[in-house]
Amino acid sequence: MKILISGYGRMGRMIEGVVLHKGLELAGVTEDVCSVDPSLARECVCIDFTTPAAFRANYKWLAEHFKAVVVGTTGWDDILGDVVAAFYAAGTPMIYSSNFSIGVNAVYAALEKVSDVLKGYGYVPHIEETHHIHKLDAPSGTAKSMASIVAEHLGVRPDITSVREGEVPGTHVVKFKSEVDKIKVSHEAFSRQGFAEGAVVAAQMTEGLSGVHTFKELIIR
Repeated sequence: MKILISGYGRMGRMIEGVVLHKGLELAGVTEDVCSVDPSLARECVCIDFTTPAAFRANYKWLAEHFKAVVVGTTGWDDILGDVVAAFYAAGTPMIYSSNFSIGVNAVYAALEKVSDVLKGYGYVPHIEETHHIHKLDAPSGTAKSMASIVAEHLGVRPDITSVREGEVPGTHVVKFKSEVDKIKVSHEAFSRQGFAEGAVVAAQMTEGLSGVHTFKELIIR
């Protein structure tokens, strides 16, 4: 498998390290994915960790030229339908997620179950998320995903409080409060390593895959 990384910020550099550690072939790293030779792109799985603006500008090119694409960039939910349509039209598999951490996806599964159990018993949900000061979006894509899960399974959409401070990799706390108790479901990342490792796992999952999938639906059974 050949992997090409689009976006060489903090996550891009960490993904590069994971790819090399796993002994996979790194075909390249680029800040301008549309400049990649199409013949090379067709042999590669692209892992995209760029910016919302860059992904919006590039998704059609990604769909039309790469063997498969893994998208960790967030902030483009409003064009999800267009993105999915482009990848299906090109016949290119895509896996996307607001968070590729295995731990976070386990929390997603836990939130589904907890919300199902609490539905109808008067619990009010709230989400607190904290990230480093360099993070461009707020609330985080992960917090939005958690809110959607709770809203679907509990029937109440939680408010989200976002904090940006220091170099915090990412902490998410989902609270369910009633008149008699409070339940917390949380995830704290010690570094971005888990996100990078999950993204590479997703790239490996594209072998033999078709269609467009969330990472969550592929690892939670």
